[in-house]
Amino acid sequence: MIGIEIGERIIGEGEPCFIIAEAGVNHNGDNELAKKLIDAAREAGADAVKFQTFRAEEIATADAEKAIYQTQTTNRNEPQLEMLKGLELKREDFKRLSDYARKKKIVFLSSAFDGGSVDLLEELEVPAFKIASGEITNLPLLEHVASKRKPIILSTGMSTLDEVKDALEIIKGKGMEEVILLHCVTSYPARIEEMNLRAIETLRGAFSLPVGLSDHTLGITVPVAAVALGACVIEKHFTLDRNLPGPDQRASLEPEELKEMVSAIRNVELAMGDGTKRITAGEEEIKKVARRSIVANVDITEGTVVTEEMVSLKRPGSGLGVKSMNLIVGSRTRASIKAGEIIALSKMV
Repeated sequence: MIGIEIGERIIGEGEPCFIIAEAGVNHNGDNELAKKLIDAAREAGADAVKFQTFRAEEIATADAEKAIYQTQTTNRNEPQLEMLKGLELKREDFKRLSDYARKKKIVFLSSAFDGGSVDLLEELEVPAFKIASGEITNLPLLEHVASKRKPIILSTGMSTLDEVKDALEIIKGKGMEEVILLHCVTSYPARIEEMNLRAIETLRGAFSLPVGLSDHTLGITVPVAAVALGACVIEKHFTLDRNLPGPDQRASLEPEELKEMVSAIRNVELAMGDGTKRITAGEEEIKKVARRSIVANVDITEGTVVTEEMVSLKRPGSGLGVKSMNLIVGSRTRASIKAGEIIALSKMV
């Protein structure tokens, strides 16, 4: 499985997890708020910040209903189309945000929901395209994205393996092999017991592609666990304040939580190691204290044949261990040994 390059980072097995701070639409259509989200993502240590690029009238009809979670977090009497219009950013906003992210030295990404948005992001020279879970069966959009010949991050929420396969066939039909799959459960928030993180390995085995997680659970437990299972990308919604209006705010991390997640992921990566079972330098010191040596139970005079009753195993472990017992028991002493003394081979015949 080859690594995939996004910006200056290689994504794949054995590489550090690529952490995407999902600003999404938590800017509420405000360019200045969007810039503050970029600042927060950079401060937290994320590798990338991601928005959503769309034209509301391109993706929803006038009578399209909201998802249940959206009716709970926004005006339930407002149609989905009107909600989406309030969450749009202008073309010039995306240009400013892309430039600002570059200045802040964080990768700028955005999910594209229509062909015009794909073209805009191509003009902004994004290093990769993100496809949201809801668009995995939007085959014309997938084909258009694949034609741009840039790596694709494909979320797989609400989909079966067959639907993932169909999407990949469209993408690969355009000659694009650089695809990263994201396991995802599309609920806001997603319930931990429904996350099925073992599907990360299922996707990796089925398609031989790098696999990560787009996470919508509350807290940071699930994304950190996913990294331990080999997720090479983590995407997580964040906001400046969960009390702000908007459909995704409540299921998002706040800046300090995002920072905590990044730190926890990096610590997990350090802890994973290379899989070789070895004694660490720190353990070498502890081993001398915690292990046991062969010790005389009684005073043993010179010329005595040592019996099992005369010895035992006690700390410290700086002397002969249990594997050397056959060299001591049954042998004759060449010097006297005091009770409690660690028995050295030099005192045996």
